[in-house]
Amino acid sequence: MIEPTVTMPPKRVRRPPVRRPVRPREAVRFPVLAVVFVCAACGLVYELELVALASYLIGDSVTQASVVLSVMVFAMGVGSLLAKRLRCRAAVGFGLVEAGLALIGGCSAMVLYAAFAWLGESRYVLVAFSLAIGVLIGAEIPLLMSLIQRAGRSGRAGRQAPAGEQDDAAGTVADLFAADYVGALVGGLAFPFLLLPWLGQLTGALVTGAVNAVAGGGLVLWVFRRDLTRRSRALLVAVNVAVLAVLATATVLVDDFEQAARRAVYGDRVRVAVHTDLQEVVVTGGREGPPDLFLDGRLRVAGQDEHRYHEALVHPAMKGTHARVLIVGGGDGLAAREALRYRGVRAVTVVEIDPGVVRLARTDPALATLNAQAFRDPRVRVVYADAFGWLREAADRVQERYDVVISDLPDPGITPSTKLYSEEFYGLVARVLTGAGRFAVHAGSAADRPRTYWTVDATLSAAGFATRPYSASGRTPGFAAGPDRADRVSGKGRGPCDWGFLLAVPGDRPPVLGLAPDAPRLRSLAADTLAAAARRAERTRGAALPPSTLVHPRYGA
Repeated sequence: MIEPTVTMPPKRVRRPPVRRPVRPREAVRFPVLAVVFVCAACGLVYELELVALASYLIGDSVTQASVVLSVMVFAMGVGSLLAKRLRCRAAVGFGLVEAGLALIGGCSAMVLYAAFAWLGESRYVLVAFSLAIGVLIGAEIPLLMSLIQRAGRSGRAGRQAPAGEQDDAAGTVADLFAADYVGALVGGLAFPFLLLPWLGQLTGALVTGAVNAVAGGGLVLWVFRRDLTRRSRALLVAVNVAVLAVLATATVLVDDFEQAARRAVYGDRVRVAVHTDLQEVVVTGGREGPPDLFLDGRLRVAGQDEHRYHEALVHPAMKGTHARVLIVGGGDGLAAREALRYRGVRAVTVVEIDPGVVRLARTDPALATLNAQAFRDPRVRVVYADAFGWLREAADRVQERYDVVISDLPDPGITPSTKLYSEEFYGLVARVLTGAGRFAVHAGSAADRPRTYWTVDATLSAAGFATRPYSASGRTPGFAAGPDRADRVSGKGRGPCDWGFLLAVPGDRPPVLGLAPDAPRLRSLAADTLAAAARRAERTRGAALPPSTLVHPRYGA
């Protein structure tokens, strides 16, 4: 009898688990998205810091913002293309990109300020930083995408991925860009509301760079550490430590640097330097001589010659009824000082956007002496508001009517001032003037920038005013009166300065240029000098120009 053969089942051999070089995709995704969020916030802070500092140092914020944004977006495309060359070494490449971005972005404000202070030119430095930062930001997402894809492939250990897993690349891209955009939102809000008020531009950029270095280096050295060789790991540690050391040293020395740069810009006689919520205010001058006042680096008051400017601005407008006077700007109190010299003045309203300027004009002994303690006069009322918005409300109040309106504002070529030289703004002024009221406008330099000056004239005419041009001249130290920051005088003495003014009245009959019978004794102004001033301004007239409006500003540096 033949017994059947029993076949035993094969013995199962247990294979050791495959060790993955990196973590699976789902374990990697959350830390990667967190770092994308942080790096995007840092990148937008660098961008906004360049725009803000360039507007302050160079002027014309619209132009500077356009240059920074367009160059940076172009450079981001270049960075995305260059990132292809680093895909095979994505981990170490991303770590080095973030370290470079932290160093360049963190130090950009100091270098830009140093170039302006000691070289007098920062436009090329601005473009260079915009290019470098844009290239590095553009390389971030492609490198991170490569790392996540490699993590996913290693998690499948050579198996064919299901269809849903194959399609997950689109979801990963969506997650990355969502984290990037939300981080940009947070960075954009943190810059004006947290970094600038608490740390300032220089320290804020350095701290942002440190956060960027810690986030980028930490991601690679922690999450993707198994994707690094020993040499690459040592390189990244050394580079990040060096970057953090440079940023920390710069943070410690930032106050000394700022003082040295300020001396290079303003000279050795800086008496007061404060940052208000809106601008930097610097007062220079010795104890014996009159002070000079700078707002965001632009000379607003030249102590020795300010009487020429303010007498020419105020007194021609006081010929006629002048019981109620409105001064737009003039936070230094000097235009108010001139108006208060008339006994017939019963009330002076000063509309100033920056309380810090008025506070300094009240409390600084030199400025308070220069403005004759104007803000202590009971006839003076100070309103802290944007002049455009305040006039819109005042125009609807019947009691708010003024015999004289004086526009003592920065040059119209400076972008923040443009709306206060628009046809719409002048229309609001016309609504608060009495029928016989007079309106005096500082309109920039008639000799140096005649196109800007005569654009103001055309804008006043479009708003229903008849105008009379005139100018005044003096010699001012420091910076030129215009918006171009490269025009500063670099310690070689005092340079000539020209101020252009326009006297306007409602209607089509130009006003008579002269002084009131009760005008006080003036140091630089008389009937004959006013006639010469009118002829001097008239000689700069060119072809007719279109008016400037809110939606079509026509002023330029």
